[in-house]
Amino acid sequence: MSLKAQIDAYNVQKEAKLPADVLALMDTTNEELIAQHIKNNALQVGVKVSNFNLSNHNGENIELTDLLNKGPVIISFYRGGWCPYCNLELKALNDYLPQFKTQSAQLIAISGQLPDETLSTTQKNALEFDVLSDVSNKVADQFGLLFTLDERIQALYTQFGIDFEHYYGDKSYKLPLPATYVINQEGIITYAFLNEDYTLRAEPADVMAALESEHK
Repeated sequence: MSLKAQIDAYNVQKEAKLPADVLALMDTTNEELIAQHIKNNALQVGVKVSNFNLSNHNGENIELTDLLNKGPVIISFYRGGWCPYCNLELKALNDYLPQFKTQSAQLIAISGQLPDETLSTTQKNALEFDVLSDVSNKVADQFGLLFTLDERIQALYTQFGIDFEHYYGDKSYKLPLPATYVINQEGIITYAFLNEDYTLRAEPADVMAALESEHK
């Protein structure tokens, strides 16, 4: 099943479970975020990415240049382990890992979560790739992906029991746009999925196609 089909199925469940006013608020704030065109300021195809290093879920230091020495790098920026869309995406990418490896690609995921929460996300989804902890969102900011969550959604998530200080170590309510990049071994972005609508995610098959096109 495609990731889109999985997300569509989840959306049906969400609409059946949540009150109409909550769904309306989510739709309104999502449309307002889309109207800000944040993705226009994010790193795009053709841009060279600066090196960075972050700790993975096991506390090991992972550096972009080390990964690029092995092959192209896929980066998935996700909001957090509390986000059902993120979990669906991470699991879908994990399912494609054997195919990504046929292109010598290195897959990593990045969020602003604290290391313990990054580990929890990895274990919960049985992920077999490095999940990195970008505390204070420095790398997300480097990629131009950061935004501040609408105050109405902050309040709604608090009602849902999502404690941002627990996940991120602060209450800045800053998150990255969910984004997926493919970076070639020269450090150049060859594929970028960017969308302010957090319910839309890159299809792993499209990521794979981007990797394969590099070798044609």
